Amino acid sequence: MNNLNYGIIGNCKSAALISEKGSIDWLCMPNFDSPSVFSKILDEKSGGSFAFIVSGDYTCTQKYMKGTNILCTQFISDEGSFEVLDFMPRYRTLQMDHFFPAEVYRYIRLLTGKPRFRIQYEPVMNYAKETATHRKFPDYIKTSSCENIKDNMYLYSSLDFDTILSCGEIILEKEEFMLLSYGQKLVSIDIDRVYLEYQRTKVYWLNWNNRSRKFIQYNDVISRSLLILKLMSYQDSGAVIAALTTSIPETIGEVRNWDYRFCWIRDASMSIEVLLKMGHQSAAKRFMGFIKRILKSKSDSFQIMYAIDGSRTLREEILDHLTGYENSKPVRIGNAAYNQRQNDSLGYLMDVIYNYYIHFPGTLDEIEEMWEIVKNIVKTVSIEWRNPDQSIWEFRNTEKHFVFSKVMCWVALDRAVSVATFLGKSEYETEWKEQAEEIKNDVLTHGWNEEIQSFTQAYDNYDMDSSLLLMEQYGFVDPDDEKFIKTVERIKQELFHEGLMYRYKTDDDFGLPSSSFTICTFWLIRALFVTGQKDEALKVFNELLTYSNHLGLFSEDLDFDTKRQLGNFPQAYSHLALINTALLFSEEKAFSKFVRA
Repeated sequence: MNNLNYGIIGNCKSAALISEKGSIDWLCMPNFDSPSVFSKILDEKSGGSFAFIVSGDYTCTQKYMKGTNILCTQFISDEGSFEVLDFMPRYRTLQMDHFFPAEVYRYIRLLTGKPRFRIQYEPVMNYAKETATHRKFPDYIKTSSCENIKDNMYLYSSLDFDTILSCGEIILEKEEFMLLSYGQKLVSIDIDRVYLEYQRTKVYWLNWNNRSRKFIQYNDVISRSLLILKLMSYQDSGAVIAALTTSIPETIGEVRNWDYRFCWIRDASMSIEVLLKMGHQSAAKRFMGFIKRILKSKSDSFQIMYAIDGSRTLREEILDHLTGYENSKPVRIGNAAYNQRQNDSLGYLMDVIYNYYIHFPGTLDEIEEMWEIVKNIVKTVSIEWRNPDQSIWEFRNTEKHFVFSKVMCWVALDRAVSVATFLGKSEYETEWKEQAEEIKNDVLTHGWNEEIQSFTQAYDNYDMDSSLLLMEQYGFVDPDDEKFIKTVERIKQELFHEGLMYRYKTDDDFGLPSSSFTICTFWLIRALFVTGQKDEALKVFNELLTYSNHLGLFSEDLDFDTKRQLGNFPQAYSHLALINTALLFSEEKAFSKFVRA
C-alpha cells in the first residue's frame, strides 16, 4: 500500500520529499512555493526524480538521525551496504545569522563490502513543463531549462559526472557526495566540506530540539512533530505553511486536490501557539513580524491566507500536463480560497497575539504597533460576525451562519478583552466585553438545537461538525457543561467511523466527503478526555498513532478502511494537534531550576 512513505528534509527555506527507497520525488527551489524541479510524486512517468537505483537484492530502511531533520536511508545486501544522509544545511554563523541556502546534500557513506548502485538524475523544471539540459564543467554539472536559460542549478559531486548523467554503475569504495544547489558555490566543495556542513546542520537541529520541553510519555512523537513544524516555518518572513505539497488528493481518483504551500492565518497561528507552548519563542516572534508586515496600515483588510512572502493574490491554476498523484486530477497550483470569507480565522490570530503580550515584553513601539492590530481585528470581527461565511472547511459555493465561526469571533473579542486588561485600557475592555457577550448569547440561542440536544454545524440545521469539539478548548464552554457533553456524544455517534472522524457528513461543493480529516480525530480524543472518558481517549490516541507513515509523519487525511495517508503532506494541522493531544497523557520531565536543559 502506498502510504505516503516519504521523509522530508528542509531548512526553513525549501524542503524535499524523499521516498523510503531514497528517491527525491518532490523539490521546489529556491523556496517552498517555487516551481518544482522534481515532481515524480505528481506524475510517475514525467515528473522527474533524483534516485539511487539498486538491484532487487537490496533492502532499504529509513530513519531520522535522532533529534534532527537529517534523513538516513540504508541500502543493504550480501555484496555490501551503504547509507545516504540527506539534509538541507541550516546553522548559525559567527554573526548569529542563519545559513540556509537552497541546496540539498546527499552524503553517501560506505558501511560494508562493495555495494553497487546507479544514480538517476532527472530534473524537469517548472512543474515538469520544461525539459533540462546538462553542461559539464570542471567542478560541477550545470542543469538548465531548455525553455528558460535563467532557470538553472548546479550539481557538485565526488562521483564521475559522465557516470551520473548516463546512469552508469557505481561501485562504492569510500565516502562520496552529491550536492544540488540553486546557486553556484563560491567555496570548494569536497568531502571534507560536506562533512563539515553535515556536522554543523546536525548540531543545529540537536540544539534546537534540546530547547523543547521534554516528557516522560510520548516524547519521541512530540519531538518529531515539533521538528516537522519548525521545518515548515519560512525563515525570510516568519510565515508558516500548511503543508509542503500541492494536489495530493484527499481521496484517490477524486478532485479534492489543493495547493497548501501557503500561510493560512488559522493553521499558522495554531502552529505558532504550539511552538510557543513548547519553548520556541523565536518562531512566534518572527510570525508576529510577518503579521505586522502584511498589515502595513490601519486600512489593510485581513485575508484568510497569504503567500509566504506576504503576497495577497494566490491565483489558482490547473496543470493539465501532470497526471496527478495516482492519476488523481486536477493538479493545482495557487489557491482560490484566498479571497473567501472565513470568520473564524481572526480568533486564532488574536489568541496568538494575546500570548505574544504575555511572553514578549517588547519595546514601546512594538507593543503599540501590535495594539493597533488588535483594534483592527476587533473592528473587523465586530462587523463580520453577524454575516454568513464559508467556514473553517472552506466551502467554495456555500455561505451559512456556521456555529464554530461565531465561536471563534467570540474568541477574538474575548482575547482582545484580556489584552485591553493587560494594557490597562478599561474603556476598550468594557466595550469589547459587551460585544463578546452578545456573540456568545447569539450562539447559545441559535447554535443549540433543542430537538436533537446538540450544537449544530450552522444555525437552524441538524448537521454535525467536528469543529464544534473545539468549543471547550477555546474556552467558550466548560468541559462539564451539559450542552457540550451532549454535543460530544452526538458528534461521536454521527461522525466517528472505523476509529476515525469525518469533518462532517453533508454534501459540499464536491459531494460527500469520503476520507477522514486527521486533525478531527485528535479533537475527538481531547473532547473525550475532558468529559471524563480518559480510557477511551487514550485507546483512540494510541491506535491513531499507528496510522502514521514509517517515520511517524501524518498527512491531512486518512482512508477509513485501509488507514492509508491521503492529502497534502506533511500537514502542520495534524502534527500540531498530535502534540496538543499527547500532552494530555504526558508528564513533563523535571529539571533542576539551576539547569538549562
